[in-house]
Amino acid sequence: MLAILDSCSKIERFVASISDADKFYSDDKTFDAVLMNFVVIGEAVGRLSDQTKGKSAYIPWAKIKGMRNIVAHEYFGVDAEEVWQTIKDELPLLARDIQTILNQSD
Repeated sequence: MLAILDSCSKIERFVASISDADKFYSDDKTFDAVLMNFVVIGEAVGRLSDQTKGKSAYIPWAKIKGMRNIVAHEYFGVDAEEVWQTIKDELPLLARDIQTILNQSD
């Protein structure tokens, strides 16, 4: 779970100075770094036990793993706008939910 939280944090830092999907896509290093961290998130999700995922079924685990598969296997088909919207709309929620789970396990 820490790997998920760490990658969420990295992604947010990487895009902090970027204002839109076009600028995000045109910044090769940032785009590649963000996609790699989405792969890390998906890999970490894939290693979670069914029990852990079951306790937090409100998190879209399959969707997160699916994004990893798209990034890893269809790199040239990745839609920068969709990734940008995921970063802006869904990533903060995932980070919050993972932090909540980690706090509960302390």
